[in-house]
Amino acid sequence: MANDRQYKVTARVVATRGVAEYRATIDEVVNHHDVVLEVGCEWGTTTQHLATRAARAVGTDISPVRIERGRREHPELDLRVLDAFDLTAVLQLRMRFTKVYMDLSGLSGYRGLLDLIALLNSYGSLLRPDTIVVKSGGLKQFVSRCRPWSPS
Repeated sequence: MANDRQYKVTARVVATRGVAEYRATIDEVVNHHDVVLEVGCEWGTTTQHLATRAARAVGTDISPVRIERGRREHPELDLRVLDAFDLTAVLQLRMRFTKVYMDLSGLSGYRGLLDLIALLNSYGSLLRPDTIVVKSGGLKQFVSRCRPWSPS
């Protein structure tokens, strides 16, 4: 049973479908005061876009091969190997992230929605960003069919 102290994540969550939508949010969501964490950055292409708008951008990916390629292609970026589910490692970054971008392709289908929602709640409650942008067609479709209940 839920109590009034649960589910109090205050971050706005923006669900996008595909890379074009995901990147299109940057101009509207990110400003020059923001410190942005991108989870699932692959080789840093979107992190580079984020870095042009934000005070600081950090890209993370679970794959050392992708991060190494990103570092070769974008030596000016802060790219790190990090497992999105390793919340201790996320906290050890010791930064106050105002925005979080998540491109976790493996969790974009309906079977990964529970894991994705758990990650959104974890990042929202631990990092307390004002906005989380997530690339997930499954989540976007699901939430488009939802509305909170309120009696008439």
